[in-house]
Amino acid sequence: MTNEHLLIDQEGAVLFLTLNRPESLNSFSAEMIQGLTKALCDAQENPEIRVIILSGSGRSFSAGGDVKTMGEASSVEVYEHIGRLNQCILKMKVTEKPIIAAVHGFAAGAGFNLALACDLIVAAEDSKFALSFSQVGLISDGGGSYFVPMLVGPHLAKQFLFSAEPIPAERLYQLGVINYLVPAESLREETLKIASKLAKGPGRAFGMIKKLVDHSLNATLEEMLEQERITQTLMVATDDHLEGIAAFKEKRKPNFTGK
Repeated sequence: MTNEHLLIDQEGAVLFLTLNRPESLNSFSAEMIQGLTKALCDAQENPEIRVIILSGSGRSFSAGGDVKTMGEASSVEVYEHIGRLNQCILKMKVTEKPIIAAVHGFAAGAGFNLALACDLIVAAEDSKFALSFSQVGLISDGGGSYFVPMLVGPHLAKQFLFSAEPIPAERLYQLGVINYLVPAESLREETLKIASKLAKGPGRAFGMIKKLVDHSLNATLEEMLEQERITQTLMVATDDHLEGIAAFKEKRKPNFTGK
């Protein structure tokens, strides 16, 4: 299943979503963002899909906004475009399945922020990232003003946003922004290994872990303790929990089904 700006492919329990405008370094289009949002909605409803990998075709992950067309859109059109992007980012956060960004080449502007909206980032060793908005007199969109300070603190966030300079993947790995740093030639293979391992895990628990961790960023300790209490009360009745206990007692690997 494909559309012009987004390639969709399923390999076992892993869904590959590939941004597909290589001639413009996978800069965003309405078709791409709307297609990505729909694909995430479909994946959430498909029990066969356990993990999602987001990548880019051609030379880079994504350049974010298309600089070549900037200045041509009206304020209303910009407002609507960012609204579509916001819906996509929010859908990524509420999708109860792990989403892994596989980044190669360059991830710039909102392309960087799209990777940050994923649950894990696997990056090629020679990849570079940049919050390039200030180069064209803009502020960050796509959640950068939220994700970046949360991950690296306000001072570094301001430095990255002010300077707009490329950030080597190695530095972001050291800062904990990137989870895995791998050779460029084995990016797909290594990302698929990580995804395949997650796909064999307790899907319901992963979904709740994702929800709780994201919720904790705007919650008090008291609120989180109560959320954990309520969620754990539900989790002990899941098939995956019962299978995990049985496997432990029988000294074998669990066969989780995501139920």
